[in-house]
Amino acid sequence: MHTLQQEYARKIYEKVKDFGESHPKGKLERTQYGAMAHKFPVLVRQAGLIHALAFVHTRGKEAHKALLGDLAQVVANQSDAEFVRQCREADLTTYMWLTRQTLSALEWFKRFAQSVLEVDPGEEGGE
Repeated sequence: MHTLQQEYARKIYEKVKDFGESHPKGKLERTQYGAMAHKFPVLVRQAGLIHALAFVHTRGKEAHKALLGDLAQVVANQSDAEFVRQCREADLTTYMWLTRQTLSALEWFKRFAQSVLEVDPGEEGGE
């Protein structure tokens, strides 16, 4: 039996590794994915979960949307559109739980963006 953090770490490592393998070092998408992994938790804390998700879902670059899709798969085993809908329609208790789970998962995305993708905080990636 594994903890939720262990499950997140395992799943997110695989997602980030797969993204890195399909986007070699030096590719803009790799930097964009990693940069958004660093910025997403701040966006959630400042604007709220649904605002952050909706922003990336509707206005994000393809690499940002890939991160959102990976996040939705890890946290809720859903597509990004289904995850956004679930968060939008959630009652307060569920919304708070989803926010905590999302922030917890995003910490792993940040760590692996830095270690696996080699994207440091502050890199912009053509923003």
